[in-house]
Amino acid sequence: MAIKPLAIAACTLTNALGPGLQASLRALRRGESGLRPCDFEDADLKTWIGRVAGLEEEPLHGEFAPFDCRNNRLARLGLEQDEFGAAVRIARNRYGADRIGVFVGTSTSGIGATEHAYRQRDLVTGSVPATFDYQHTHNVFSVTDFTRRWLGLTGVAFAISTACSSSAKAFAAAWRQMRAGFCDAAVVGGVDSLCLTTLYGFNALGLTSPRPCRPWGLERDGLSVGEAAGFALLEWAEPGDERVLLLGYGESSDAYHMTAAHPEGVGAALAMQQALTRAEVPPEQVDYINLHGTATPLNDAAEDRAVVRVFGPDTPCSSTKGWTGHTLGAAGVTEAIFVRLCLEHSLIPGTLNTRQRDPKLGAGIVLENRERRLRLALSNSFGFGGSNCSLLFGRSPSPRVGEGRGEGEP
Repeated sequence: MAIKPLAIAACTLTNALGPGLQASLRALRRGESGLRPCDFEDADLKTWIGRVAGLEEEPLHGEFAPFDCRNNRLARLGLEQDEFGAAVRIARNRYGADRIGVFVGTSTSGIGATEHAYRQRDLVTGSVPATFDYQHTHNVFSVTDFTRRWLGLTGVAFAISTACSSSAKAFAAAWRQMRAGFCDAAVVGGVDSLCLTTLYGFNALGLTSPRPCRPWGLERDGLSVGEAAGFALLEWAEPGDERVLLLGYGESSDAYHMTAAHPEGVGAALAMQQALTRAEVPPEQVDYINLHGTATPLNDAAEDRAVVRVFGPDTPCSSTKGWTGHTLGAAGVTEAIFVRLCLEHSLIPGTLNTRQRDPKLGAGIVLENRERRLRLALSNSFGFGGSNCSLLFGRSPSPRVGEGRGEGEP
């Protein structure tokens, strides 16, 4: 039996392309990347990053001063866009502040505040400054706590940290909590900000590229790290609902390696298949797949095998990380919102920066933007340790079995 779908009642997105949905949509249409040579703090690395401008000059004040760190500043900037707060207030009046859950994914949270504290530690005692507030900055729950307080919500609240699948899994967690009756609506999101731990960590693993990332490319040689904040307000869909709907989700765990994905994409394929099964949708009806597509040689190859196994070689797919970089714990919500934009604006984005597809990869990679009406689209997010999540979105009414992908539609 298909799951009861959730409607995206409102959403907002901020990343290296700029604050708000229109900045992302405009850049997607124009093929304008937000990546730049690394200029974060004093990082001496030959790589490109997706940095959100202006966070350094926008501290949190008043009752939110204890939360002040780059991650929560980014969350605040994101929450201020696209009239998202107004939409949540309307929902709060409808459902009650204690009946709206908050589910936020992050990987490093406010670890940047800890980095700064260690740089300022006492050289004799090793103590960090007394002003350092671990609970409200570095702690993984910090950004969830900040989000619910900023929005005036008092219901169930989860912090999800499963590396790069974190904010995709936030959608699945919200659905389960709503299905169980713990909340009537949910704010789901993801926030991850640049920090030296992430930049030097990925560099030490040999995963960063000295050029803008090129997913699925013949000469791909690593990822570009980015930062982002994205949020969506979810509520149960009504019959005939014309909003974009979450129709299915799939989750799996490879448990194959501490960081690497299973080379055959076993867990990734399982997550995609679960999303289709929960939605009762055959793979041939999916119009577009937003790939995890990190541009690392092994990850792209593993995801490619999984996609071909489930969908074959013809389903259009692309990675949008050439626009934003890999936003880690915020990647799931970033690309879910990209998929919503694609469904609403009849757009299949290309794979930015990639000029020549790796001939060893068989998925139907799209290199240039296409204008085409979409009804169903899948978003993949895969994290360290094989933590996989796929989300299936669509417009109502969903296509009937046997209608296919509508080849040749405008």
